[in-house]
Amino acid sequence: MTTVLMLGSAPMAVEAASWPRGFDKVLAINNAWRVRSDWDYAIYPWDFDAARVPVPAPGQTLVTEADFVPAQNRYGGFVYAGATMAYTAAYWALDALKPRVLAAFGCDMHYPPGQTHFYGQGTPDPLRPDITLRSLEAKSVRLMVLAAQQGCAVVNLSSGPSRLLCPRVTLTDMPTARPLTFDPARVAAAQSREAELAYFAPSGRYWEDLSAYDTAEIDALDALWLACLP
Repeated sequence: MTTVLMLGSAPMAVEAASWPRGFDKVLAINNAWRVRSDWDYAIYPWDFDAARVPVPAPGQTLVTEADFVPAQNRYGGFVYAGATMAYTAAYWALDALKPRVLAAFGCDMHYPPGQTHFYGQGTPDPLRPDITLRSLEAKSVRLMVLAAQQGCAVVNLSSGPSRLLCPRVTLTDMPTARPLTFDPARVAAAQSREAELAYFAPSGRYWEDLSAYDTAEIDALDALWLACLP
């Protein structure tokens, strides 16, 4: 079982450049591989600028759609999990790395006016009008619950505003983080509703037929997941 640093592209992400290697694996999302040269995995979507894809050194691995779509499907698919690279990276890590602690930094999906990413102005992926992103908070609760079911604690190393409802920890106390404690009955209700709705696109490209999904049902499902948070 490992500790994984999941590094995003928020302005504070550069702080991680000077951190000691106090985790087993570093998973860099999109451009975040530029923060630390000792990354183990760099994950990016199909439409990521090819000029920004890193050249992996020995021991480093690129994670693409071919890898993360099947992984996220094993956790219910993109409609339920939330189609941001932060959530996609997290589910891939749960599936491939089986971590004991998954610690996010710079993945807060909070975009105040001004600089949005450590490298300047970027496209705030979670702010696009998308059926899977109506409650980023509910998606974070779902992630924590599914991680806890396999013995993993999902935590947040960031200190600023965040759409993630994950517990805040420091580098010092990260190794002692514990999985979320949840109400099994409430989780069973949310998972049962997911099974009834059957909102699943094996290709991951749910947007190709949006008529298959009812946003009111997604909102109701998100409310069930939010109710799972102690």
